[in-house]
Amino acid sequence: MKQEKTARDLPGKPRPEFDQRWHLAQKTGEIEFTETEFALMRTYEGFARWQSECLASVVDLAASGAENAILHIIRMNERPKTIKDLARLTNRDDVPNIQYSLRKLINAGLVVRKGSGRSGVTYEVTEEGRRVTDDYGALRQRLLIDAIESLPDIRQRLREATRTLNLLSGIYEEVARVAATHRRG
Repeated sequence: MKQEKTARDLPGKPRPEFDQRWHLAQKTGEIEFTETEFALMRTYEGFARWQSECLASVVDLAASGAENAILHIIRMNERPKTIKDLARLTNRDDVPNIQYSLRKLINAGLVVRKGSGRSGVTYEVTEEGRRVTDDYGALRQRLLIDAIESLPDIRQRLREATRTLNLLSGIYEEVARVAATHRRG
């Protein structure tokens, strides 16, 4: 049986100062992918913290990154959204948590519920929600967009990152379905 070399065994590669092997990964490709997952986890948490802090800078509301995302997605394309739309657009299936976030945004006066029945309910931003999302966008421009615009080749790098993340999203969805069929009883 041929054993794959690890990153530290590859000729011509400097030996890393720290051991990159995880319980999740031993071989070079596994290590690289696991490091990417770890970076993705840290990026997600930093992004959620950024969303929360940026929103708190424009409105007196303690909201999570996910609640901030829901607010902006409701406003996206200036069209009302259903819970089904929100779940699909955020790639979430935790409808009770989405409903909790919607109640929080409604109570803050940022979103309004319209319609009735199972399929007739939609959510829209209020005038206050429009003001808050506009102010958020302006602050985001000043703090974040201006900062990343100075990075070399950022547009191309972001396009490649977006394609890769969308591809990984599909792979994770597929393997999550497979894993769900192998749950322990």
